[in-house]
Amino acid sequence: MPQLNPDPWLMILSSTWLIYTIILQPKILSHLPTNNPTNKNNKINTNPWIWPWT
Repeated sequence: MPQLNPDPWLMILSSTWLIYTIILQPKILSHLPTNNPTNKNNKINTNPWIWPWT
């Protein structure tokens, strides 16, 4: 069964992850986010929900 032979696929998988972790990940992480999260006033609604069928 050829799909169980890990010879070509293991090398492709490991080289892909190596490229991702060494080259692409620092480039992606170096970008600054455009929308920084801010602290919002989280107002808790204490009014109960009025269901139309009750």
